[in-house]
Amino acid sequence: MNDYQQDIAAMKQWLDSAIERGAVPVITGQNGDMDTIGSAIALASIHPSLLACGLHIGRIAKRMVDQLRAPFRKIAAKGTVFPDPLGGIIIVDAAAPEQVGIDLPDVPKLIIDHHATNGWELSEDDCMLQWDVRATTEIIATYMFEHEKESLSDSVRRMLLAGLITDTGRYKHADAGSFAITTQLLEGADIDYAEFCEHIEREETSPSERGSLLRGLSRTKHHDAGDWSLVTTYAGTLEGRLASMLLATGCDVSLVSRHREGETRLTARATRKSTLRGVHLGSVMKAIAEQHGGDGGGHDGAAGWTGNIDRIRAESAFIAQLTLQEKVKL
Repeated sequence: MNDYQQDIAAMKQWLDSAIERGAVPVITGQNGDMDTIGSAIALASIHPSLLACGLHIGRIAKRMVDQLRAPFRKIAAKGTVFPDPLGGIIIVDAAAPEQVGIDLPDVPKLIIDHHATNGWELSEDDCMLQWDVRATTEIIATYMFEHEKESLSDSVRRMLLAGLITDTGRYKHADAGSFAITTQLLEGADIDYAEFCEHIEREETSPSERGSLLRGLSRTKHHDAGDWSLVTTYAGTLEGRLASMLLATGCDVSLVSRHREGETRLTARATRKSTLRGVHLGSVMKAIAEQHGGDGGGHDGAAGWTGNIDRIRAESAFIAQLTLQEKVKL
């Protein structure tokens, strides 16, 4: 039995015990992206005691939830009352407690994540699956194909597939495992893959949002960060989309910063070629958090940091950490 099979067996045992004890909220990482929301909703579909919930829900995820009428409950950062009795909690797609955004109850935890960084401290009653895969939905799909295949309705498959499409950057950062899970999700399902991809990518923007994107593009600057070419800008909204757009300039890495109400946020993206040659944005953001406080981490090709230092200082810290990552020969 390999490590993944052992993890799936441990997850099954934890879930069975937790469901027997009481209600089990499935709590999402507070970024609310499609991977975290899709993972939570899919997993919650296996039993009535499970309910997907979280602080935030992103634009694409909200559109999917509304169209599929998927059960997802928004909760508050303070004062959330959980059901009684509580059998345990599941946290999906969060590399540390700070990335959940709420005070977690003192009950057994099941943590399911694919970030390279890890800030969790586990007790003997906790269980963690931290896999080197491209999306958390891959872990959920693997479990469901093994133990809950009857719960894989077309709607659940669409949730998992949407999370996989978006978190791999429309498969720009996919690997063999990502394609294998995609094939499994499509087999026997009434899903037109091409149409579904177009649907996921069809993200409308308001006039004010388009203006924000254009202003962000007009502020771009180029930097040489050691072995890497970097393009930076700042914006007030849609930082992830803007960071992805900036990679079209041909730079290795893009960085978009935002400062609002005393809080600075960094959002970075890297090309697949640069990650293969040594860039790991999750490590960069984690190092910034260790040096300047705040919360940072993520994947090799997409990561973020949030903290209380000013925007220029945060950008300088990112450039300094990126400079330390040396390019390897392929």
